[in-house]
Amino acid sequence: MQSISSKWPKGIPYIIGNEAAERYSFYGMKAILIVFLVGLLQQSGMAEFEANAKASFWVHLFVMATYATGIMGALLSDILWGKYRTIINLSLVYCVGHFILAFWETPQGFFWGCTLIAIGAGGIKPCVSAHVGDQFDATNSHLIERMYNWFYFSINVGAIIAYLSAERILSNPYLTEIGWNARVAFGLPGLLMLIALIVFYLGRQKYISVKPAGWSVYKKEIFSSKGASLVGRLLPFYIFLAIFLVFI
Repeated sequence: MQSISSKWPKGIPYIIGNEAAERYSFYGMKAILIVFLVGLLQQSGMAEFEANAKASFWVHLFVMATYATGIMGALLSDILWGKYRTIINLSLVYCVGHFILAFWETPQGFFWGCTLIAIGAGGIKPCVSAHVGDQFDATNSHLIERMYNWFYFSINVGAIIAYLSAERILSNPYLTEIGWNARVAFGLPGLLMLIALIVFYLGRQKYISVKPAGWSVYKKEIFSSKGASLVGRLLPFYIFLAIFLVFI
């Protein structure tokens, strides 16, 4: 009979620290996207009304893309890299996207920055929460509920601080005067994402890492009756997304 442990898995503090910093980076960037893009479009000669409409459209498309890329992260994790390597690799992509937004202040920079962030943020989303569950076994499974409470608390703390600070930085008079308001407003979330990546990497020897199943096992599961049922539930969403992207 296995004894019950009251100790938290050793990798948990690193995961919570990573999640708080990553959520600040995402919501801090997202909070100022529309304001920044409206200004960028108006600088190119676009009328304010049209700039607001276009900015709102592109930011909503970015958010949708972020959620859609979750399936890509899940596939990479289950078939190729495993959760740990998927989080590390896509977090690097995420960081590059942030710094493109900070230092390439053009419509092209906005597009590529948001594209990489959507791939990174969306791709790691299913992996991080699943990686949390991997840290527990039969001896400490009673702690999982408390762990997820702290996990989602860290998400909310990161998001609240981001929303309270991001727009203030972008509209700071001194930074605006010297032309660094957008660089600092986007650069700070980028720095937090880099910190999130470093914190997660520091816990690498303390995690319980589950190896990827590989394509042969994954294929059997996908084409099983249960797998087909799950795919069927997701299919309408991705069909709608594909049609939407074709006609935008």
